[in-house]
Amino acid sequence: MATITTLARPYAKAAFEFATSAAALDAWSGMLAVAAAVAADPVFVERMRDPALTRERKADDLLMVCEGQITPEFGNYIRTLADNDRLLLIPDIAELFEQYKAEHDRSITVEVESAFELSADQQKTLATALTRRLDRTVTPHVTINPSLIGGVLIRAGDLVIDGSVRGKLAKLAEALKS
Repeated sequence: MATITTLARPYAKAAFEFATSAAALDAWSGMLAVAAAVAADPVFVERMRDPALTRERKADDLLMVCEGQITPEFGNYIRTLADNDRLLLIPDIAELFEQYKAEHDRSITVEVESAFELSADQQKTLATALTRRLDRTVTPHVTINPSLIGGVLIRAGDLVIDGSVRGKLAKLAEALKS
């Protein structure tokens, strides 16, 4: 696996650098995912190992399956991989690309439901605290939800922080049932 990663790394890095410069990280992530799914298919793997097929034909086969889901620039990238006999590395390249992307995307938009309007200072304080906790730059998206009674409900990806009065009352009610 280490050798495969070593072989895939320069191609992943090149894709990441191009996608970053083109402001197309998400698009390239998606295209790599599609190409990786095709390249991991056992039928495709067997076909790519056929010595009778030219590298150009192998690239054409992959591009035909991905047609309509990739950009011309990504098609050129696939042709470069084929020219260097690296099409079977696409799943590894996609995995490394996602690692580079995760390191790059050190920001997150957090959904904040509040019982009352939050001032700019309160939003800034909340964002600062969440930035420390999540180790990411946080941009709060605040909505008003009077049914919370008081406090806030925060959603950051899979993380939910319920600091609402309604949530605390629900916990109290549950504790009293026990």
